[in-house]
Amino acid sequence: MAINWFPGHMHKARKEIAKLMPQIDVVIELVDARLPFSSENPLVDGLRGDTQCLKLLSKADLADPEVTQEWLDWFNAKDGIRAIELTQKNPATVSKVLSEAKSLVPERNFEKKELRALILGIPNVGKSTLLNSLAGRQLAKTGNIPAVTKNNQRIKLEDGIVLHDTPGFLWPKLEPEDCGYKLAISGAIKDAILDLEDIAWYAMEYFIKAYPEQLASHFHIKKLSADPITAFDQVAAKRGALRGGGIADLRKVSEILLFGYRQGELGRLSLERPSDI
Repeated sequence: MAINWFPGHMHKARKEIAKLMPQIDVVIELVDARLPFSSENPLVDGLRGDTQCLKLLSKADLADPEVTQEWLDWFNAKDGIRAIELTQKNPATVSKVLSEAKSLVPERNFEKKELRALILGIPNVGKSTLLNSLAGRQLAKTGNIPAVTKNNQRIKLEDGIVLHDTPGFLWPKLEPEDCGYKLAISGAIKDAILDLEDIAWYAMEYFIKAYPEQLASHFHIKKLSADPITAFDQVAAKRGALRGGGIADLRKVSEILLFGYRQGELGRLSLERPSDI
């Protein structure tokens, strides 16, 4: 599923970020801990150049903790990048963000010159929620739909840091194909432009291979079928998502699977490992 999608406000954001970058000391990029590679915008490295980068693996409470550690090790092995996990509901991980950002510019006297940090990330990855937490007040709108933030914002904090927030933007063509599917499963792309049943089919195939026990346990299925068609039927039967004749309502089952995953109801399931790259 290679999606060509580059709305006007995202094109504008890209240009404004490129213009702002020479003034920035640290780039803070949020990626989804469940799919760090697929949610890492490939345009960011080109935009930031040699600027230090703090990678925040957001929504870590929804991801497989063992896999998240693999990603932290993978990112931290790269020059100019420091990676930490982020759980918005845990104040300790949020408060750590600013101290980690400062540590990337050890020579700076923050009493004389403030740290300028740029927050980047794809839609629906949690930038606005993080910004509100760091500022201690409601500065940005939040929501479970992509592209809530539409305009750039500049916020001066009390501890010598200025944050620049930007709209979440995707890259012009979402490929390889697997990345597009994973972004869709996570909710980074609006469902209105997707074939929900196609996305759910991909998700079901992946979960059957990677997390069959967790999926079976959640839906109270004794043994989950290795065949996606049969697995859909099993879920439909358990959740009453059947049409006349006992046929699975694929639309309803797709919504149950995808929305359940996005809310963390299926368990802490990651969509990729570093070894998949």
